[in-house]
Amino acid sequence: MQLQYRKKPVVIEAFQMTRERRNDHSDWPAWLHDAWNGEPNKSGTLQRTMPLDENPTDELEIVTLEGIHRVNWGDWIIRGVQGELYPCKPDIFTATYEPA
Repeated sequence: MQLQYRKKPVVIEAFQMTRERRNDHSDWPAWLHDAWNGEPNKSGTLQRTMPLDENPTDELEIVTLEGIHRVNWGDWIIRGVQGELYPCKPDIFTATYEPA
């Protein structure tokens, strides 16, 4: 019975979200613009975080099939092999990925 597996090498697209990049969309890749302009609360959408009082903030979240994931400043937004988006902490990103 096989118990150990190695992750297949895949190339992903990623964008590191900073407060400055949040306010200036000029270097956002097309796939991130598409996610930003998607239907609110639909899987694959990048949107402003909605706190309990319903006033939007500058903080961001990604809507996925598994739920809503907050994007903190400095997190990487990864576009996976099937086009799915998810956030990744900088230290995990550095330990897991290298330039292609």
